[in-house]
Amino acid sequence: MKLFLYRILCGFFLGLSIVAPGFSGSLVAIAMGVYHEIVRVIANPFKKLKQNLMFIIPLGVGGVISAVVFVLTFRQLFDSYEKAIHLLFVGLIAGSIPLVLMEVRKIGFKPFYLIGALGAFVAAVALSVFAFETGLMSGAAATLSDWPGLAIGGFAAGVSALIPGMSLATVLVILGVYSPLIYAADELLRMELSYILPIGLFLVFVVVGLMATAKGVKYVFEKFPGISNTTVLGFQFGSLVSIMYKSHQIVDPNFTWLLGGIMLVAGLGISALFIVSGRLMNKTEGEEI
Repeated sequence: MKLFLYRILCGFFLGLSIVAPGFSGSLVAIAMGVYHEIVRVIANPFKKLKQNLMFIIPLGVGGVISAVVFVLTFRQLFDSYEKAIHLLFVGLIAGSIPLVLMEVRKIGFKPFYLIGALGAFVAAVALSVFAFETGLMSGAAATLSDWPGLAIGGFAAGVSALIPGMSLATVLVILGVYSPLIYAADELLRMELSYILPIGLFLVFVVVGLMATAKGVKYVFEKFPGISNTTVLGFQFGSLVSIMYKSHQIVDPNFTWLLGGIMLVAGLGISALFIVSGRLMNKTEGEEI
């Protein structure tokens, strides 16, 4: 029972890390000691099916609880304080960078790793500019009716979800589908069933992305940890530039620099607390379970 409850708690924190830009769900899973088991289950879902279900069900329960709470909260914040929320995202992402830096330092840095970091940085910025200039960020209704865009976003989210250091939600922000999906999820929770199809399509491609990359991600990060983690750093810095670029374009009559500063500091603080709590939970699991 203790293990079951612990996994529900893990699922709750994983749910937050998945829907909150800046938090890497895979790093949270590593901190809580469940990452390798998650990758194993995704890579071979029907092998040891009963054992897999006993592992996934409590994680799913915790994840759904946290996701519902987050969606109901953030829909209101997005409607009223969109620009300030993007500065919260900047704080969340910036606060998670030291954790990846520690991984790079632990492994040892080599100059040629910068190739991966620079490539990831350019890709993140270019993707954001492309999404904005082509209208992918033009609003909830337009984005939710763009089924190819939702499919691409879902697949990209699934691929990024298992890469330590990368944030699934940050990828969605860059692609311009994060806010529309929060909107759709909130409407679905209010029994607006017309949003089942776009969310269902998105989730199907998330699963496809997860299953397509589970084994490959595990192999690359185990065999080439140095350049892999440095590439993640490049993506994180590129994400910061991308979100600040998008924030600059937003016209928000409710925005003040005081509110923006508070959100930025809050994001940094929340990210630090999240990392610390994950480590404490992992330590507790090792001692008591």
